[in-house]
Amino acid sequence: MTPDTGDSTLPPVAPDVLATAVEALTSRLRKKLDAAVEQYAALPVEPGEDGLTVRCGEDAVVTLAPGADGVIAEDGQARCSCLLAPRCLHRAALLHCCPLADSARAAVAAVEPSGDSAPAAVATPSEPTPPAAASDVQVKAADALWTAAAAVLAAGLPAAGAVPQAELLRAAHTARLADLHRAEAAALRVVRGLRSARARRDGHRLADLTAALRELLLTTALLRTGRGDAAMLGTVRRAYRAGGALRVHGVFREPVLTSTGYAGVVTHLLDQDGRWFSVADVRPGGPARARGAATAPVSVGAAALDHAQLSRGGLLISGATASADGRLGSGRGVKASPVPGSDWTSGPLAALFARPLARAAAERLGDGPLADPEDDSLLRQPVGCDLVVLGAVGDTVLAREAGTEGPVIRLAAAHPHPELAHIPNLGQLAAHPGTLVRVLGRIDPDRAATLRVLAVGPVPGSDTTLRLPAGWQGRADLGYDLLLGAHFPPPGELPQPPTVTDPLAESPLWRVRRLVELGVAGGRRAVAESARTGGARTDAAALARTGFHSAAALTTALAATADRRGRDVFGRLEDGGADEYATSWLAAAVHLTAAERELVRATWRGQDRR
Repeated sequence: MTPDTGDSTLPPVAPDVLATAVEALTSRLRKKLDAAVEQYAALPVEPGEDGLTVRCGEDAVVTLAPGADGVIAEDGQARCSCLLAPRCLHRAALLHCCPLADSARAAVAAVEPSGDSAPAAVATPSEPTPPAAASDVQVKAADALWTAAAAVLAAGLPAAGAVPQAELLRAAHTARLADLHRAEAAALRVVRGLRSARARRDGHRLADLTAALRELLLTTALLRTGRGDAAMLGTVRRAYRAGGALRVHGVFREPVLTSTGYAGVVTHLLDQDGRWFSVADVRPGGPARARGAATAPVSVGAAALDHAQLSRGGLLISGATASADGRLGSGRGVKASPVPGSDWTSGPLAALFARPLARAAAERLGDGPLADPEDDSLLRQPVGCDLVVLGAVGDTVLAREAGTEGPVIRLAAAHPHPELAHIPNLGQLAAHPGTLVRVLGRIDPDRAATLRVLAVGPVPGSDTTLRLPAGWQGRADLGYDLLLGAHFPPPGELPQPPTVTDPLAESPLWRVRRLVELGVAGGRRAVAESARTGGARTDAAALARTGFHSAAALTTALAATADRRGRDVFGRLEDGGADEYATSWLAAAVHLTAAERELVRATWRGQDRR
């Protein structure tokens, strides 16, 4: 299991252990929990004889003794010396300060599998399954998770403290026991987003929390209707199976630096049939580890080469094991020998640049709002193209596919951390307009015609292209190799960068997003206030005038539902109808996602003119 933050010295805690600790508190202690969490988060953590200790008071010392995997996975691994233990505020608050351990489904994505990984098929995606019905237990678990998520949505960030989060974690644990792995993973993302927002962490984005809450409500809404196909249930973990002989060619290296406190390198490979594979060295750490891992030894079959050599070389593997998304394993029966690599102009690597960019983008942007956000292997597959640099706007480099008059493409940093090499390398590209460059990058699904650039190389047969050192073998990994002025053709007459429009930014859909995100940030009452002050009506009218009639109707319905409240027997206003409000918010959020994705797709069209 992996922690949700690399900044804490506390061990990660299993969601069900935290939920149980909060549930054991009296109603009086629950009211004090958020204040205690804020207070205990700043306390020093000391090593003790039985584990890590934190002194929460004169007579209260909490001892955390995680298991062999480093996770507090049992109630007995967190103890307090006070008289109320284990039903005490100290223990529950300190457990809430711990990073949240991940589910088994996502944990394996952060680290390379061990030699004892369970077998499964080599890089072969699961076969599509016919629609299936959810069991009564699954429907009941989904209903409980929906109720907890709807309560968080209605409350908004100010009121979604430790107690609502614990209720969501308890429902997520029940969902896990019912094999609702996709819903459980979404719930954990919501809780992490709530924690990050309430702690005002630098990496927090309201859009990410909104997306996680939309995914959780959408998944549970469909499960509540009895839909139980594989796409809705999700899978527990990546599986591995022996796959015989395999020859792979290095394509590029990519630094890894995650918000969950892990860092390292992934080297991406292709086999003779054009299938993607990868070898990773990812462990707890920060930017220094991401940089240092560039030359870390490769852990596949005791191959005597490092990631830098593998990215420009190859491997001949016997007894290969790999996951469905191509992660190569390193089991006892795996043997590997280094072989010469291929450059980007021959064999399966050359085929990466043979397809028009518009076709590759259309394939990767084909998923709709029902797609599992953790099953993004196709979207993450790099695309190749030959581009001519046009100039720069803001933090992006403008380019156009060579030999076409297609739309202008934005090249953005794959990893914008200042201690990695992507930003200075993009700066060099921006400073040399007119240069032809061969690019490997990932489609950004949330920005208009944007590629997150991973590696570049010279365009064959061109005089106005990159001139890289011989040792780089015709490619530069933008996370590690530094481009210099000498690597570019002599300066000529510099073209003026074109004027670029962004239909996504210029569309009035920002009005829908503002209302949807307001519901997450401020809760139901903030949306109701927008209805009473006329802001929602103004937005709906502007949307309708510009042709976004469905968006206008959905925002109107959301504002009206938020403001529709009854009174209790004493005449006090009450926030009833959480189900109706959550359904209305979900409809607006899903429509917004689909509309924005369609606008992004539109920015990629018109390039297939060869």
